[in-house]
Order: sequence, then structure tokens, then C-alpha cells
Amino acid sequence: MNSHWGLALVAIRVLLLLIGLATTAISFRAYRRDRTRYLRDATIGFGFITLGVLIEGFLYQYTGLTLTQVHIAESVALVFGLGVLLRSFLD
Repeated sequence: MNSHWGLALVAIRVLLLLIGLATTAISFRAYRRDRTRYLRDATIGFGFITLGVLIEGFLYQYTGLTLTQVHIAESVALVFGLGVLLRSFLD
């Protein structure tokens, strides 16, 4: 991979991780204030979505998994997170 593209990928992933962590933290603060089920579920959903980003970067950089396997692992976390988030909206 070209070093410029690799650096751009790392920078975008770090930015995505920071935004995910900030969103999860804000959601958690709202849950602590109101103690409602939908805010709890939203916090869990945002957490799993953010975890998916972290998982993909870690697995791709530090394991021997193929890119397809890494994307599958990330997608599982995203599906779970978005499912929990959807549930929080529907309740």
C-alpha cells in the first residue's frame, strides 16, 4: 500500500474512532441523567459500532487475517450495534 494512502487510512480511522467514542460518551451521559431503556440501548449500539471500527483496524494491522475476514468481523459488530440502536428507536 502506498505510504500516503496508508497514512490517510490511519488518520480517517482514528478520526472515526474519536467521533464514535464521543458519540458513545454523550449517549452514556444522557443515559446516566435520564435512566431510560432507549438511551441505554443507544449507548450500547454506539459502543458496538465504534468497536467495529477498532476491531477492523486492529485485526488488519496485527493479525494474519485476510481483508475479507477483517471486513466480516467489522460487519458483525456493525450489524449488532445498528440492531441495538434500531431497537432503541422502536421502543
